[in-house]
Amino acid sequence: MFDVVVVGGGPSGATAAEDLVRSGHKVALLDREGRIKPCGGAIPPRLMQDFNIDDAQLVAKVNTARMISPTGRMVDIPIENGFVGMVDRKDFDPFLRQRAVDAGAEYHVGTFLRIDRTNGTKVIYREKSSGEERELPCKLIIGADGARSRVGKAEVAGWDKIPYVLAYHEIIKAPPKNDVYDPVRCDVIYDGAISPDFYGWVFPHGDSASVGMGTGLTDIDLKKATADLRAAAGLTDCETLRREGAPIPLHPLDKWDNGRDVVLAGDAAGVVAPSSGEGIYYAMVAGRVAATACAATLASARVKDLQLARKLFMKEHKTVFRVLQSMQNAYYRSDNRRERFVSLCHDVDVQRLTFEAYMNKKLVAARPLAHLKIGFKNLAHLSGLVSAERI
Repeated sequence: MFDVVVVGGGPSGATAAEDLVRSGHKVALLDREGRIKPCGGAIPPRLMQDFNIDDAQLVAKVNTARMISPTGRMVDIPIENGFVGMVDRKDFDPFLRQRAVDAGAEYHVGTFLRIDRTNGTKVIYREKSSGEERELPCKLIIGADGARSRVGKAEVAGWDKIPYVLAYHEIIKAPPKNDVYDPVRCDVIYDGAISPDFYGWVFPHGDSASVGMGTGLTDIDLKKATADLRAAAGLTDCETLRREGAPIPLHPLDKWDNGRDVVLAGDAAGVVAPSSGEGIYYAMVAGRVAATACAATLASARVKDLQLARKLFMKEHKTVFRVLQSMQNAYYRSDNRRERFVSLCHDVDVQRLTFEAYMNKKLVAARPLAHLKIGFKNLAHLSGLVSAERI
């Protein structure tokens, strides 16, 4: 009998499993293996600090972000007094799973099928090696099985209401540094020709690079858009190492648990940041609060304590998510708006406060005058009082 079965071994599930076993609980971690999520791979310093990730897991350290507008305007934003770490999910996810196993989680490889409650609670899965159905008796379940969560679909009302962006990227062999590619710079392309409602990216991964885009529109050819992006970035002739695609949720669920024995985490709970699409840090935080909620429920025998997962997460990150959603709604709707957004990024106050918020994962309130100035500048750009051509 396990205290908790964690379904899904990505950053969220692996974090939840490790936290639970380190707090003295018996945990099974169920994962399909072999799936690599399309992901730019950026992780902020706070993630490395909060989750004990050292430099050995990084494939690159980025010191600049370049914003590129529909007309080709480029704004380079330096990352002052620090860096953004880059990981490759094909290596980072197994590292997190192995760390959970080393801590004491029991690892099972297979596909989740259903939860059986006819004689106690059991997670039923199909074992990968044998193809046979197996069961994992347990008290609680964490569904961390991604944006198309089978656990969420079966157990949590409203799960199917999350808006999604379809993300696709190609991992390519990185070229040497040149006029358009820099191994310590992330390029973010706000161009409707690449993505009419989101953005494209070129993120360095050391010897390789992630080139991709996202969109919520179903009539966009993601592979063609990525090919166009590679051509514009001078990366067409680079060897393609692998291709990956998946839906990315863009809004946290209103309810993460079923009021009984299941709580969701990570993409399954919708915790990817609007506007940026950043997911690794928030997935790991969601795994941690899901583990906290399960530990509280096991200690108190009150199923309402499963609600702690969402409450703790939203208490810390609700405001940031709302601001990012407002920014996406304001600036991603047209190339004219995207042009104005990149123009706004020239502002030093915007640059500093943006990266302080990104690095520390909270809105910075230390300089109220800067916030006030940004508010006026934002209104001026949105209203058209400031020309998009003006720098």
